[in-house]
Amino acid sequence: MATRTVADIDVSGRKVLMRVDFNVPLKNGVNTDDNRIVQALPSIRKVIDQGGRLVLMSHFGRPKGVGFEAAYSLQPIAERLSQLIEKPVVLGPAEVVGAETEKLVAGMKDGDVVLLENVRFIAGETM
Repeated sequence: MATRTVADIDVSGRKVLMRVDFNVPLKNGVNTDDNRIVQALPSIRKVIDQGGRLVLMSHFGRPKGVGFEAAYSLQPIAERLSQLIEKPVVLGPAEVVGAETEKLVAGMKDGDVVLLENVRFIAGETM
């Protein structure tokens, strides 16, 4: 069976969960090399251009895995991605998994982009 990619699927009106590698270097809260974000852009644009509802997930750094840690928030990455795709990117709540996140995703419209907060904030996701 051939491997299918996002290019092979009609995602119009569908929710798409995409794991991305946004573990990029930051200095004083500013991204110093957005290469990993840029490399993900073709897949990201494919989904939003087709009218998919894109939920992105990534880890960032090595937080303790005991909940939100401001130093490891994906907020600067969400801001940079928003600039690159020229549309809003909503950052998910600090509690990555839960009712707030479910409500946010359920309320998405076609073409919307949500970046879940750092998955390493979840206990057990430290590696």
